[in-house]
Amino acid sequence: MNAYAPILVLGALGAGFAIFSVVMATLIGPKRYNRARLEAYECGIEPTPTPAGGGRFPIKYYLTAMLFIVFDIEIVFLYPWAVSFDALGIFGLVEMLLFVLTVFVAYAYVWRRGGLEWD
Repeated sequence: MNAYAPILVLGALGAGFAIFSVVMATLIGPKRYNRARLEAYECGIEPTPTPAGGGRFPIKYYLTAMLFIVFDIEIVFLYPWAVSFDALGIFGLVEMLLFVLTVFVAYAYVWRRGGLEWD
């Protein structure tokens, strides 16, 4: 447990700072609300009214998000594997090949659906 104490202390400090910042901003921040302040900010463009159902997003948004998540997860698993490659031996190599094959299937799906083409 002593090995995890610094990690727990750092996590508690981070959470405490985040909670403190949000609470203090609501307590001492300005409370003057007007119509312009309550509008959604769209980079200086006048916001357009949304349909009653909330509108539909093209599939490319979801495919881009899925591609981003797939490659983030790939890096999260590839880095520790590369660090301990010698210790894992042939088992680690086969498991990583299966993992990369799975990532390739997701990549091929996004490619086939047109997620990599920008209009």
